[in-house]
Amino acid sequence: MSGDYYEILGVSRNAKKEEIKRAYRRLARQYHPDINKESAAEERFKEINRAYEVLSEPETRARYDQFGEAGVSGAGAAGFDHGDIGGFADIFETIFSGFGGVGTGTTRRGGGGSSRGDDLRLDLKLGFSEAIFGGEKEIHIPHLETCQVCNGSGAKPGTVPRSCPTCDGQGQVRRATRTPFGSFAQVSGCPTCNGSGEVIEEKCEACGGSGRKQETKKLKITIPAGVDNGTRLRVAKEGDAGKRGGTSGDLYVYLFVEADKEFTREGMNIHSEITISYLQAILGCTLKINTVDGLQDLKIPAGVQPNTELMLEDLGVPKLGNSSIRGDHLITVKISIPTRINTEERELLEQLAHIKGKSHGKGSLESFLGSLFHK
Repeated sequence: MSGDYYEILGVSRNAKKEEIKRAYRRLARQYHPDINKESAAEERFKEINRAYEVLSEPETRARYDQFGEAGVSGAGAAGFDHGDIGGFADIFETIFSGFGGVGTGTTRRGGGGSSRGDDLRLDLKLGFSEAIFGGEKEIHIPHLETCQVCNGSGAKPGTVPRSCPTCDGQGQVRRATRTPFGSFAQVSGCPTCNGSGEVIEEKCEACGGSGRKQETKKLKITIPAGVDNGTRLRVAKEGDAGKRGGTSGDLYVYLFVEADKEFTREGMNIHSEITISYLQAILGCTLKINTVDGLQDLKIPAGVQPNTELMLEDLGVPKLGNSSIRGDHLITVKISIPTRINTEERELLEQLAHIKGKSHGKGSLESFLGSLFHK
């Protein structure tokens, strides 16, 4: 991915968290692949998600502001995110590799080469109603799990790994070079043990010596009421298992809501339309209309005008984190004017037009109907 994350979201570098969130939601709706069918929309959507993922969290945003992309991806992200001093030393020495006077020394990773597992991402599509009311959702996650045969050691049962002779169990090798400008030190991962500090002579046959196996796990996750496009859920320790007994990573579930044929959503409010006859508009009535809570009574006032918006309170979207608070359902009224009427209907309307015309000095049917539905 290229480009500045702030530019991708169209916000300034000192933008507040709410401003970043609003910009993300606007762009996510604009470029969601289910809505935008342009060829570049999907890639743009991924960029927007990545930018928001980094800038929405204070810690990752601070690293991005200081180090750029290098601070939030690859080894850099792992080292800073997880507080692993070994990871931090790797970054520090990578940046200053070849420069004298760093003085970092050689750092061994703890726990016999253990390291935290990778975080995983799952994009989950929800129905319109599922996003509003939430509930349990079953998902299947392919991830790395600790091998049960060797308990994650990677060694054949009955054997144990031995200390790497190349790095003396440190996991890193240090090379010093003398030049006319002084001594330069460079630290890199041990090529023999790949930084683990251990060598497995007899590998576990079940996992091939890696200590982990690819498995598909079935999980039930709880979707809170009121989620929207781009809402991110964190499921702790359901990412890849760590190496050599290290902590498992987390699973991040990004939610995307399918469009509904009848309802649209704007924040906590739900919008829909109804079409009524001109007689219903003139006389008023009470109708049963569809809402996310089922059929509800809607009172149409007499003389309602086209495109009037009526409201059903507290039948909108629950507030995320406090489902006792809900938005409203807003209904736009459309009025159907018939293109043809029978003789009896015309006679009755002309009589009404004549009565109406006496008080306004006009007696045509056309002027009567025009006076009923002004914009």
